[in-house]
Amino acid sequence: MKAVILNGSPRKNGLIAQMLDIIRENLPQECEVVSVYVNGLSIRPCLGCMKCRSTHACLLPEDDAQRILKEIQEADALIIGSPCYWGNLNGYLKVLFDRMVYGMMGENSMGIPIPLQKGKQAIIVATSTTLFPFNIFFKQTRGVVNALREILKWSGFKIVGTIEKGGTHKNHELSEREKNKCKRLAQKLKWKI
Repeated sequence: MKAVILNGSPRKNGLIAQMLDIIRENLPQECEVVSVYVNGLSIRPCLGCMKCRSTHACLLPEDDAQRILKEIQEADALIIGSPCYWGNLNGYLKVLFDRMVYGMMGENSMGIPIPLQKGKQAIIVATSTTLFPFNIFFKQTRGVVNALREILKWSGFKIVGTIEKGGTHKNHELSEREKNKCKRLAQKLKWKI
């Protein structure tokens, strides 16, 4: 059993980190967990050359993108946290997924996507300074969730749950309800033994 946790927040001890920590603490003890602070990685942006689609490898010099892809390929579950940036996921996290596309999804001769991570599970955690419920109505945290759902869906992941927290500009604490939801999300993951 292995889980990879991607923390896309630039704040190492922020609300995303706190929620991801609660999820990690509630995974089975025998589960190997790889936690990644995405903003600390060394990753060059994708060039958009599309060579990786046919070669199944990035032509850029090897960096942390390939290392993280290998961890995800070996994992049973992926847990991703990102703050909202302009109604979308954090830029560092986006760069990482752009660089890993060839290992997440392939395509057949007609260009139809082929999920390469089929049968794996995922959890999405999102925060926004926009107050609840406007973080959802105005597609702030919902924008993060939707963008990650798109990536994960075409990669073959089954999303077992999400948590969205709005109003983080003035509310720097997790409620008991939010902490309990994080615990429940960890418990929703099903492990092959």
